[in-house]
Amino acid sequence: MSYRIAVLPGDFIGPEVIDATLETLEALAPRHGLAFEFERLPFGGNAIESHGEPLPQVTRDAAARSDAVLMGSAGGPVGDHPWNRLPREKRVESGILALRKHLQVFANLRPVRVFPGLERLSPLREERARGTDLLIIRELTGGIYFGKPSFVEADRGVSTMVYERYEVERIARVAFEAARLRRGRVTNVDKANVLDVSQFWRDVVVDLHRREFSDVELDHLYIDNAAMQVVRDPRAFDVLVMGNLFGDILSDLAAVIPGSLGVLPSASLGGSVGLYEPVHGSAPDIAGKGIANPVGTMLSAAMLLRHGLNEAAAADGLESAVQAALLESPTVDLGGSAGTAAFTAAVIARLA
Repeated sequence: MSYRIAVLPGDFIGPEVIDATLETLEALAPRHGLAFEFERLPFGGNAIESHGEPLPQVTRDAAARSDAVLMGSAGGPVGDHPWNRLPREKRVESGILALRKHLQVFANLRPVRVFPGLERLSPLREERARGTDLLIIRELTGGIYFGKPSFVEADRGVSTMVYERYEVERIARVAFEAARLRRGRVTNVDKANVLDVSQFWRDVVVDLHRREFSDVELDHLYIDNAAMQVVRDPRAFDVLVMGNLFGDILSDLAAVIPGSLGVLPSASLGGSVGLYEPVHGSAPDIAGKGIANPVGTMLSAAMLLRHGLNEAAAADGLESAVQAALLESPTVDLGGSAGTAAFTAAVIARLA
């Protein structure tokens, strides 16, 4: 099988982790009878420099006609950087939101797993981290990030959180269906004790559960309590589902449990073309030093193989190789000495 992959390297370490991942995919392909056509496209800060906007039309068009989109990381340093002084619609963050809208991906899947033998890398005690295997499902195209009105005046700022019934139902359905393939339990996260929109969200989730998914266990947590419980006992969770804002926060909190943001992948699904990217940022402070951790991007590519291309055997092979390489050749951010190139070589050497 031959597949066309739109590749958005992004900024700073983005191209470094993308190059490492593409090298790995090219080594994996013949082992599974696959062929890839990679089309590199401008996106993020580099696209602002070359095209005057973070998501140029050439990237929109190519992404839409691809089989899947693989992204590195986009954006620049926090603070007084030229990209951050642009009008909001021209900033990198707006390009990311626009890309999700363009691809119509509404469900962000972030698996958080502590690999056996790597418990020592977690900031939690080993016995708390051991066995962690949870999946955060975040609604991606609604909520306060897209609600209207949204504006800033001299003496106030306004943002609006809005959810339509169909938006809640479709993300909850993704969560229930994912739980059926895992351990059969969904935790809904909201703030129904304070926010009317959260009470509406919970009511819709409960109604869908009653009508279509009574075989799946369902419980509820307020977002503040959920943040505490995920840190206190991450093994207690299977699938968690939540809105855009809460998912943005909780998924980053949970992402540190395996020991580094560098090892966490994600998949954004719902449209005809999925978007796959690591959860970490562009890390300008280490760009060009050869020590960027490509694990999150490699595991995102494994999700691309599984969810985007239906190539489960290839996905399993890549995940197993990454896990084996992590055990024997941990990256610098995980306390080891393997740089980007050395770790990539270690993964390739272990591909089945």
